[in-house]
Amino acid sequence: MYADIASNKRRTWILVLVMSTVVIGMSWLLGTLNGLDASGSIILGTVIATIYSLISYYGSSSIALSVSDAKPIAKAQAPDLYNVVENLCIANGQPTPAIYIIEDASPNAFATGRDPEHASIAFTTGIIAILTREELEGVAAHELSHVKNYDIRVMTIVVVLVGLISLIADILIHMRISRSSDRDNNAAGILMVVGIVLAILSPLFAQLIQFAISRSREYLADASGALLTRYPEGLASALTKIKTNGVPMQRANHATAHLFLSNPFGAKKESRSWLSNIFSTHPPIEERIARLRSMGR
Repeated sequence: MYADIASNKRRTWILVLVMSTVVIGMSWLLGTLNGLDASGSIILGTVIATIYSLISYYGSSSIALSVSDAKPIAKAQAPDLYNVVENLCIANGQPTPAIYIIEDASPNAFATGRDPEHASIAFTTGIIAILTREELEGVAAHELSHVKNYDIRVMTIVVVLVGLISLIADILIHMRISRSSDRDNNAAGILMVVGIVLAILSPLFAQLIQFAISRSREYLADASGALLTRYPEGLASALTKIKTNGVPMQRANHATAHLFLSNPFGAKKESRSWLSNIFSTHPPIEERIARLRSMGR
């Protein structure tokens, strides 16, 4: 279990580093094509990334809750749910997040917030209806682990980097290069070819990295949640029910899909093919269940 946690953390940050390198490289290319020196290009890319990151960092939580139509719920309205979450938070040494309910028959849940002090956790009415207390504890521990692991911060950074890569790629495709000499023409032509290739491939590459990071964070939250409850079977059993009863959420959205416990477009429609899995925000649910049950042995 500890090895899984360490491996997933390491893999995530390696992928973030790779994506950051791509952003810097594309910023350098864009600046070079417009007559800026290398340092100026990198500084420009860094400034843009920082501003974009800050906006996303402070606004992503409220946007995710609004898009999902999540409504805050008082303790008196759901005392059992509050009791589950509060007990886990005490055991995990973290503040109790704001609790939200989504009126949706699809069994699902997600957590959001930039840090444990500004976190929210949302459950659908569907998941509350079908799970036992032990299973609900497994789900809540998974989502609280996302908060404790600062996953929303990581995924915000990743989404920002994907957006920047797509933005720079679009500029590279549409920009025109002024030419002052034959030598400049040749150099500009080579750079333009490189820029077009990067502009075409980089967004796809960035999207694949985003999906890989999202899957890695799900495995990490599964392992961390099992460590918190000391009962991996609770989450494994919950995921089994979610797969059996999984239907698309009414307000499923690709922008927030990676936040949810399972694919909000329907767990039953998950494909086992290699190609489909690499384009998925979630790892195969069967593999998650198998990993959790191997932890309990």
